Amino acid sequence: MMGHAGMAATVVRYLRSVGAPSTAGPVEALPRPELRAVRDDERAPVDAAEFRRVLGTFPTGVTVVTAPPSAPDEGPAGFACQSFSSLSLDPPLIAFMVARTSTTWPRIARAGVFCVNVLGAEQGELCRAFAVSGADKFAGVTHEPSPVSGSPRIDGAAAWIDCAVHTVHTGGDHLIVVGRVTALGTHADEPRPLLFHRGRFARLGD
Repeated sequence: MMGHAGMAATVVRYLRSVGAPSTAGPVEALPRPELRAVRDDERAPVDAAEFRRVLGTFPTGVTVVTAPPSAPDEGPAGFACQSFSSLSLDPPLIAFMVARTSTTWPRIARAGVFCVNVLGAEQGELCRAFAVSGADKFAGVTHEPSPVSGSPRIDGAAAWIDCAVHTVHTGGDHLIVVGRVTALGTHADEPRPLLFHRGRFARLGD
């Protein structure tokens, strides 16, 4: 698969081949769209269970998003997150989605920083522990501070991405959190990632 740098180089070569100007003139801003609430009779007739079933055919990785304590009487925060993706190479941005009802997100928002831990194939039980609300999620979990934010970097994770909260957008019953990457790395053993597909954990084949 072509990486971000290769894709960018391909785009540059294409623009040069079609004679695109090297510098662009001023771009006129598009008019702002008219925003209004959506009425109940305008909602698409999509059944929630069918929505989950169909979207569940898309396999994803699994992460745990962590943050350092945001108050003196609190411990670190963390939650299991399936909705994660890279967003931008320049500047380096990632994004994850979190339910508006999450009790962990306000703590991460107060901290203003977080670390995305990409879980390895053997960390399914750890993921389940971080998906439970109200429990001591870090009990028995070995971790160390990430280099910039100090957010917990979970031992054995396939990769980690240290971030600062960049922007937050609304998206229905979820929030879209954009993070600016400040440091990142992979586990020395490069374990295979944990996958989620059709409501259950899965692993990559050879």
